[in-house]
Amino acid sequence: MSKNISVIKIGGSTLGASDSTYKDILNLFRKGWKIVIIHGGGKEISKWINKQGIEPQFVDGLRVTDEKTLEVAIAVLSGKINSEIVTEFQNLGINAVGISGSSGIIEAKIKNDKLGFVGEITNCNVNLLNNLMDNGFLPVISPLAIATDLKNQIYNINADTAAGFIAKSLKADNIIFQTDVPGVFDSSRRVIPQMTKNQALELIDTGIVHGGMIPKIRACINALESVNSGRIIDGRNSGALLRAFTNGNIGTRIV
Repeated sequence: MSKNISVIKIGGSTLGASDSTYKDILNLFRKGWKIVIIHGGGKEISKWINKQGIEPQFVDGLRVTDEKTLEVAIAVLSGKINSEIVTEFQNLGINAVGISGSSGIIEAKIKNDKLGFVGEITNCNVNLLNNLMDNGFLPVISPLAIATDLKNQIYNINADTAAGFIAKSLKADNIIFQTDVPGVFDSSRRVIPQMTKNQALELIDTGIVHGGMIPKIRACINALESVNSGRIIDGRNSGALLRAFTNGNIGTRIV
């Protein structure tokens, strides 16, 4: 049975002069969709740690997070970016609420010592999110987690991974990843309109998909355990989200 719940992951690189993300979400909200937003902020984090003379490092599309980088990530994600997104929605008349994933929603343990303070999600508590949505609010979540293996520790979480786990836990109708490319490419750099989970994993195993697209695909596959469909779209284009909801020919759909 449809719950009319959609989880949408947005990133700073998809928000600009040409997109219509906020207006599209307002349109969907008014049509009765219950929406949860998870945002990234990788470029903004990189900008601020560069100011401190730190060179960003990545492993399989995941940011290596030392103690200083974690401090910047917490400030940028839950402070600057979350507040800016919530303000945009509030200005459109949507009752948006900013929440850190570390506020009891996302629990995690250390993922890999090589990645530093990056968490592997162990649990998502979605009661608060359901209560907010049932009362007409739009949750906007920053991708941080509370540690289950270290006392008083917060972990950085890949936003795509967080979106996938939250969508699965909510048993959402769909999950949409906004990115700054047209979709998932095949070996000839053509967008793949639709593919199965096994086909998606094969693209990763063969190296055709790499970098930041890997966590998006893995998160989408994880979500599909209880979510009907996932889609990776170019969020920079006006009307992209609405087309994704009407099964328009946009991006890559994973089923």
